[in-house]
Amino acid sequence: MADRKLFAGHAVRRLRRQAGLTQAAMAEALTISSSYLNLVERNQRPLSAALLVKLAESYDFDPRTLTAGEPGGGEAAMRRRLADPIFADLEIDRNEVGEWLAGAPGGAEAFARAYDRLGAGGAGEAGEGVDPVGEVRREIERWRGHFADLDGAAEALADELRLGAGDLYGAIAERLRVKHQLTIRILPMDVMPDLLRRLDLHARQLQLSEVLDSASRTFAAAYQLAQIEARAEIDALAKGAAFADRSSERLFRRHLASYFAAAVMMPYARFLRACETTGYDLELLQRRFGAGFEQVAHRLTTLHRVGARGLPFFLIRIDRAGQCSKRFSGASASPLAEAEGRCPLWRLHHAFDRPGSLAVQLVELEDGARWLTIARTVTPQRRRYGGVLAEFAVGIGVAAELGGALAVARGVDLKGDATPIGLGCRACHRTDCPQRSAPPAGRALLINERDRGVSGFTFAGD
Repeated sequence: MADRKLFAGHAVRRLRRQAGLTQAAMAEALTISSSYLNLVERNQRPLSAALLVKLAESYDFDPRTLTAGEPGGGEAAMRRRLADPIFADLEIDRNEVGEWLAGAPGGAEAFARAYDRLGAGGAGEAGEGVDPVGEVRREIERWRGHFADLDGAAEALADELRLGAGDLYGAIAERLRVKHQLTIRILPMDVMPDLLRRLDLHARQLQLSEVLDSASRTFAAAYQLAQIEARAEIDALAKGAAFADRSSERLFRRHLASYFAAAVMMPYARFLRACETTGYDLELLQRRFGAGFEQVAHRLTTLHRVGARGLPFFLIRIDRAGQCSKRFSGASASPLAEAEGRCPLWRLHHAFDRPGSLAVQLVELEDGARWLTIARTVTPQRRRYGGVLAEFAVGIGVAAELGGALAVARGVDLKGDATPIGLGCRACHRTDCPQRSAPPAGRALLINERDRGVSGFTFAGD
C-alpha cells in the first residue's frame, strides 16, 4: 500500500493555472520535459516521489492536497456513481471515466456534487435542500477517512498521557481537571434519562451517564479533550471543507472530534503494530486498547498514514430493516460500502441471528471482485428496563487478495468458492439467483407462461 501510485493530474494542472504558468514554464522550473508534465496532468503518468518534492519546494502547498482534492473523490468513487441503474443504457467504458477526470475535472466535480445532493446517494428530490449527512460523508471520503494532523496530535497526546498514568481514562480525567478545570461526574440514569454526555460549563463538569461502559466513558472523556486541545486542527479542517450549510459543518466537527478521541484511545503507530502482530484480531484489539467493537472496526478504516499504511478496510452499519446509518469506504473503494442496495446473501444481514458472534464470509461481486468480510452485531448503551434496545450490524472487509493477513482468514481458501452477491436486486444482473426480489433496473421483464426458472423474475440480457 505504501508504494501505491499517485495520479493527481487535476491537482497539478490546478496548481499550474493558479501560478499563471504554461506547461512549458512549469516543466522548465521542475527540470522535466513538457511532454512528461502533459502526461502527468492527463493522469497517464503517476507523480514520482522526486517530482512531488520538487512541486512542494517550488510552489508553497501541502502535498496532501494532491490526494485530498480528487474530483468527485477519484475514479473509483465516480465509477460507483455511474453504476447507478439510471445510467445503465449509457454503457460508459471504464477508461472514459479516467479521461473525463483528466480532461474536465471541474465538470466531473460538478456532476459528483449534483449527484450526491439530488441523486440516489443524496437527499432525494431537487428542492429538498442540502443533505448534511451526504455532504459530510463526501468530505470524509475525500480525505480517505484519514486526517494526518489530527492523528499526529492525538498520538503525541496519548504518549504524554501514557507517561502520567497507566489508566487512560484516569489520565484524561486528571488532565481535564488540572489543565482545563473540568471534572468528570457520573450521574444516575434518572438524572440524565435522555442523555449520555453533557457539558455543564456553569458547574465546570463533564457529566456522563452511568449506563456508559468503560470504553464509552473513555471515549466521551477523550472527545471532550478533543474539543479543547484539538480545536486548531478541527477548525482548519472545517474551514477547508467550506460547507455552505451550518449543520454540515457541525456534523463534520463532531466527526473530527470523534476521530481524535479514537486516535487517543488507539494511537496510530501502536495500534497499527498491534494489528499486524495479531492479524487484525478485532476481539484482541478491543481488549488491548480498552475499546468497543465498533470503535476498533472504525479505526481500521483510517490507517492510511504515508509510509505506514494498514490494510484498506471498509465499514458499513445497518439495522434489521437494512437501513444504513454509517459507511466508510476509505482507501478500499469498495462498492459494498457505497452502494445504496445490499444483497441478502451477504452475511452482514445474518449477523442478527447470532448476536455478538463474528460472521466471516468470502463474497464475489458481478465484476469478479472478491472481498473477505466480517460482520457482528453491536448494541448501543442500554436504556431503562422495558425501553427500546437498539441493535445494529457492523460489517468490515478487505479485498480478498489482502485477506491472508487476517487471523479470521485461517482455514479460509481465499481463492476458492465465494458466495456470489450483488449490490441489491435493482443493480444486480445475475439471472440464476433464487433470492431475487425485483428485476434489475433498465432491463425488460420477460413473461413466459410455459417456463419457470429459479427466480420469479426473468429479464432481457445484455
